[in-house]
Amino acid sequence: MRKWFSRAALAVAGLLIAAPAHAAACGNTAAGFDAWVANFRQEAASNGISRGTIDKALGNVSYNKATIRADRGQKSFKLSLSSFMEKRGAKAIISRGKKLKGQNAALFAGIERRYGVPAGPLLAIWGMETGFGNFLGKEHTLSAVTTLAYDCRRSDYFTNQLYAALKLVERGDLSPSARGAAHGEIGQTQFLPANVLKYGVDGDGDGHVDMVRSTADALASTANFLRGHGWRAGAGYQPGQGNFGAIQGWNAASVYQQAIAIIGAEIDGG
Repeated sequence: MRKWFSRAALAVAGLLIAAPAHAAACGNTAAGFDAWVANFRQEAASNGISRGTIDKALGNVSYNKATIRADRGQKSFKLSLSSFMEKRGAKAIISRGKKLKGQNAALFAGIERRYGVPAGPLLAIWGMETGFGNFLGKEHTLSAVTTLAYDCRRSDYFTNQLYAALKLVERGDLSPSARGAAHGEIGQTQFLPANVLKYGVDGDGDGHVDMVRSTADALASTANFLRGHGWRAGAGYQPGQGNFGAIQGWNAASVYQQAIAIIGAEIDGG
């Protein structure tokens, strides 16, 4: 699983909006999707989202079967650690990560001064999530989030993610046509919308949190996420050390957590 069940993420999502009194029925097929969206549009307007934002964000959403397939079929996290590392290309990530660390030394030094997070784990996350920004995903982000909000499996959780996405569209930090991962994760390090609202920071000083086009924003936001999950400057981040708990906040899968720690240490050590 990705970062869905982080307690902090759930808390943020719960603060975004109170549950509507007359929510449309969720569904597990495409049949009721359009009716659910029509009902949600009315609820969003009654909860303070502008009609203009609603029209921009939801005007072209559709039921995303690829999202549902991905939601039902996550298998890589059941692999052994060695198999997971091989599948994720750990050796290539370490090699490329060391080069990027040197090429972006000032950026990583600034992030570490501000958030206490060294380059290694950030590069490990960046590399594993999107191949250092080379592949952000191909699914229409707003369709993916809306589909999961409608789907009965985690409707409340993803309805709050959808509200967060609307807020990002409203403030100009998410394009209505944006494409990303199957569950609506955004940008170079794959934040769900509510986490962009809570942890997203303007790393390059342009007045926006652009997780897609700005490497500085994506990496600084990732460091801020880790700090928000207990990261403390100078503590180790291997299993059993002080900052490993923050890495556990990033992803619920044990193999993923261990991979971040191993790859990060290799990069920081090199």
